[in-house]
Amino acid sequence: MKGPLEPVLRRVTSPAVVRHRAAARLLRGLAAVPVLPTPARVTLARRLRAGMSRAGWSPDESRAALAAVARSVDVDTRADLLMQEATGELKAGRTPGHLVAAVAAELAAADAAYAKGDRPGAARRLHRALRAQFHRVLHFDQLTSPLADDPAAFLAPLRDSAVGRVLLAPRGRSRPAAPPPTDRPLRLLVLTNGNDHFLREIRDRYAHHPDVEFRYLHLTEDPEADQLIRRPDALAADPVLGGSEYGRQVERWLRPHLDWADTLFVDWAVATAAMVTLVDPGDTRIVLRLHSFEAFSFWPHLIDFTRVDDVVFVSEHLRDFAAEVAPALVGPHAPRLHVLSNAMDLRAFPLPKEASARFTLGLVGISAVAKDPRWAVEVLRLLRAEDDRYRLLLVGDGLNRDAGEGVRQYADALDADLAELEPTGAVVRVGQVSDVPKALTGIGVILSTSVRESFHCAVVEGAASGAVPVVRDWPFFASRPHGAHSLFPADWVVRTPAEAAARILDVTADEERWRATGEAAAAHAIATWDWTVVRRGFDALFGVDTPPVG
Repeated sequence: MKGPLEPVLRRVTSPAVVRHRAAARLLRGLAAVPVLPTPARVTLARRLRAGMSRAGWSPDESRAALAAVARSVDVDTRADLLMQEATGELKAGRTPGHLVAAVAAELAAADAAYAKGDRPGAARRLHRALRAQFHRVLHFDQLTSPLADDPAAFLAPLRDSAVGRVLLAPRGRSRPAAPPPTDRPLRLLVLTNGNDHFLREIRDRYAHHPDVEFRYLHLTEDPEADQLIRRPDALAADPVLGGSEYGRQVERWLRPHLDWADTLFVDWAVATAAMVTLVDPGDTRIVLRLHSFEAFSFWPHLIDFTRVDDVVFVSEHLRDFAAEVAPALVGPHAPRLHVLSNAMDLRAFPLPKEASARFTLGLVGISAVAKDPRWAVEVLRLLRAEDDRYRLLLVGDGLNRDAGEGVRQYADALDADLAELEPTGAVVRVGQVSDVPKALTGIGVILSTSVRESFHCAVVEGAASGAVPVVRDWPFFASRPHGAHSLFPADWVVRTPAEAAARILDVTADEERWRATGEAAAAHAIATWDWTVVRRGFDALFGVDTPPVG
C-alpha cells in the first residue's frame, strides 16, 4: 500500500519486530482493528504473515493474522485476501491450511454478487473457487487427497452455496432417449477429447460391426470444437448466467451430431461431456464413461447427469467414489450405472520368460506421483536385504518436474533413492517402450504400487504375460468396501512393503513355483479381462448382440 501509512507498516512488520512474539501478536490484533482503512489492514496482515513465516512461526500461527483480518472486512475483500494466499500456497506445492475457508469465502462473494444481479461477477468467482478447490496440488501432486479423505466435508462449501446449487441444479431433457432402431443399423457416435488409448478395441469392433453405422471424433481435431473445449470458465458460467453465447455456440456445433446419432458415447467425463450436457439431447441416447482422473477434478460438477442415460465405470470402487463426489449419480433421476472393464487385447502378452526374470520386479508407468514408485523402491530394499539378485525395472517416462512444485519435490526424493541403487544395477530405468509384451518377457513380478487406480491396465497386462502380480491395496480405497482388494484375487493384494516382499520371496523361492503362480495369474487375467470377454458387456450396452462378420 502506498501513502502516509507506508513507512509505519514497513517498520512494524520488520523482522526485528516480528521475531518478538508479543509484538507479533499485538500486530495481529491491530490488523483487525476496523479504525484502520481496509487496504491498510490487508497490507499489514500480508506483511505480518510473511514476516512471521520468515521468523520461524508455525503456519497455523502465521495464518492467524489473515484470519483476524478476514473476520473484519467486507465479503469481497475477505475472499480476495484468503484466495490470494491460498493460491500462493498451492503454487509453492503446499496444501493451504485455510483452503476450505478460502473456497467458502470465494463462494460467499459469488453468492453476494448473484443476489445483487451481478451474474458475470458471480460466475467469475465460482470458477476461481473451483480452480482452487480442485487444484492439482491437492489431488494429483501428492500421495493423499482431501477429497478422498472426506468427500462430503470437502465439497460442502460448493453444495451449500447458492451459486453452487445453481451450477448443480438438474435441467433434464425434453424427452427420453429413443429405443435402438430395428429397421436399420444403430448410428453410434464416439466423442472424446482425452487419451484415446482406451478406445482402440471399441473403435475397431463397432467400425466393422454389421449392425452399426459408426462415427468417431476427437474434438481436438475439429477446429471449432477444439476452441470450445478450452473454455471451462464458460462451461461453469453458462448455468449461472441463465444461458450464454458460449452455450449457443455449443448448441450450434453439437446439434447436427445429435440429430444424426442414435447413441452418443463420450469417453472421459471432462470438457466434451460437460459440453454435451449443456445441450438438451432430444431423443439421442447419451452414454458417458468416467475413468479415475475426472473424479478428482471439477468436471463432474459441470456435467448435468440428468441429461445422461448411462454412465460406465471401469471398477466398482470408482463407481462408489464417483457417486459420493457427484450425488446426481444416484436417486430417481440418475442415469443407469454400469461397471465394464477397460478394453484390452491380452492375447499378445503370454510370451516365454527367461529364468532370470524370476528376480526382476517391474513397475510399468511412473509418470505420476500417484504411481508412487518410491513404494516399489522400499519393497526392493527389503528383498535385497535377503537376496541381492532382486532388481527393479522402471518402465515408462519419468515424472514431469515442470508440472508443479509438488511433483518436483517427489521427483527429487525418488532421484535420491535411485542415485544409490542404479550404480549397482539394482534399479534400471527403461523409459518408454513401443513393444510392451516383449518388455514384459524380462519381468517376473509385476507391481502396482499406486495410491489410487481405477483399474490399472499395466498390472493386468503384466499378469497376462505370466508375471506374478503384487498389488498394493490402493490407500485411497483400502478402507472402502471396494478397491484393489475386491477387484483382484486376494493373494495378489498386499497392504505394506513388508507384505509385498514376503509374497515375492515366497512365490519366487524356486523356479517351478514362480512359473506356476505366473501361469495361474495369466489364466485368470485373460479369462476375466480380455476383450473377447469384456466386449459382450459393451454389445449389451449398445444393444448390438449380433456378432460381427469375420
